[in-house]
Amino acid sequence: MMNFRKYQDIYVELSKFRITFFVAISGAVGYILAAEPMDIGIILSSLGIFLLSSGSSAINHIQEWKTDAIMQRTKSRPLPTSKITMKHAVSFALFNILVGLLILQIAFGTLAMFLGVMAIVWYNVIYTPMKKVSPLAVVPGAVIGAIPPTIGWVAAGGSIFAPQLLALALFFFIWQIPHFWFLLLIYDEDYQSAGFPTLTKFFSKQQITRMSYVWVAALAASCILIPAMKPGNEWSTLLLMIAGGILVYRTKGLAGRYYENYNFKFAFRDINIYVLVVVLVLSVSKLMAF
Repeated sequence: MMNFRKYQDIYVELSKFRITFFVAISGAVGYILAAEPMDIGIILSSLGIFLLSSGSSAINHIQEWKTDAIMQRTKSRPLPTSKITMKHAVSFALFNILVGLLILQIAFGTLAMFLGVMAIVWYNVIYTPMKKVSPLAVVPGAVIGAIPPTIGWVAAGGSIFAPQLLALALFFFIWQIPHFWFLLLIYDEDYQSAGFPTLTKFFSKQQITRMSYVWVAALAASCILIPAMKPGNEWSTLLLMIAGGILVYRTKGLAGRYYENYNFKFAFRDINIYVLVVVLVLSVSKLMAF
């Protein structure tokens, strides 16, 4: 029993469970918005996305175990502490990826599976090495945020060129940028100690906070496009406008006079809660329409 609990905790950390769970939710909202009508496929698509994200996260642990060992935030992860062997971590990653791709291929076809492969390549082959070179790597890296909801949408039978999908993908793309910027700013010294190029080496704190506020405002504005692309639930548009207004107001300190004292943890929390609210409003709105 103790052995099972030990590996359970390791796998939860190796898969970055909290992040991958939300990735699966973003895939689910894509499925919900495209489904006509709702069916059990949402479970399979969310499972496939969750497994792919878990495997990709495990690969990220493998890629960055040396820098993880240096940083205070990550030094207690499974690989730096030898809680698990490299071979075991590789096996875990490959198992999750292969099963996830198999689910997408068998249940939803080649396009959904191809998007799953694209997500892994973009995150592990493009973004992860790039962030060691440039602090602006998060901008192209943010594409990864748009892929899971696209997989969900395609799995439900929606067209990959549908205007509402493009609006949904844009929303998740924009969200990734302030999400990661706030994280980098919170742990700026930690990232510098591990040799990562950080924003503070290239921009002043005033520039960073104001640029971040622009991205937050863009995030709040972009969500309005999602219901607008498929009229019929005006109440959801109103709720999203209110939620966006609250977000912009709560983070106004990013562009204020006393930006030096701004706590980025608050902004990080607020934008993530906001995204959850958007997902909930969109999902409930569509489910009520069935």
